[in-house]
Amino acid sequence: MAAKAGLGTIALTDHDSFDGLAPAMKKSNELGINLIPGCEVSCVYNNASAHVLCYFVSDEKSLLGIELEALKRDRTTRNQRLIAKLNELGIDISLDDVIREAGGNLIGRPHFAQVLQDRKIVTSIEEAFEDWLGSRGKAYIPKARITIEELARITTSSQGITSWAHPLLNGLGLDELDEQLDYIKDIGVNGLECYYGRYSNETRLELVRLARKHGLVPTGGSDFHGKYKPDLFIGIGQGDLAVPDSVAEELLSLAK
Repeated sequence: MAAKAGLGTIALTDHDSFDGLAPAMKKSNELGINLIPGCEVSCVYNNASAHVLCYFVSDEKSLLGIELEALKRDRTTRNQRLIAKLNELGIDISLDDVIREAGGNLIGRPHFAQVLQDRKIVTSIEEAFEDWLGSRGKAYIPKARITIEELARITTSSQGITSWAHPLLNGLGLDELDEQLDYIKDIGVNGLECYYGRYSNETRLELVRLARKHGLVPTGGSDFHGKYKPDLFIGIGQGDLAVPDSVAEELLSLAK
């Protein structure tokens, strides 16, 4: 898909996992596409959830790899509790149903959402999160999270680069973000995701300005999730995204 979209570089950053990186590296080599390995990790910042992209790490024995294994164990327990809660609320689905949807054992809430949609309990992924799975949903189960400070530390120790993903999605305004970026830089975060699939071009440029002001790399990505985010397409987001080649070059230079 990346090759058909004309991409020269792609980052594979699944949530809390390095799974898939080995076959992706093999395929990217065949197609002549540069692959940046990594993952995306949910963490705690200012008593709220933040997502951080961790680039150039794929070693399961690294400090980050060890942390991902702990997060996977926490995720398994959370999924079991989520099934029990949904059953308690009258929703008749099993963990096997969700595993089949996920196509493996790395299961997240989007897979639960798809099963709920397939069973016609909800009409969309968004409704599943609003009514059942999100922080205000009837069946919400909190996720065990690492702090952003600790994640930055162990990713740096694993020779990786970090970037705060889609920083405005939790209701944070540009002025509030501006006030926080010196701290983000000081704790070891390297970048800010500015070229994001759902942001307007005006917002992207404002975020680039803030990233440069605070010495952060303005990173970018489409946040492509396949059918779970059907409005986002690989490489181009909602159709107008174009992440400059210089972003990948700057990240690589920083990693070296």
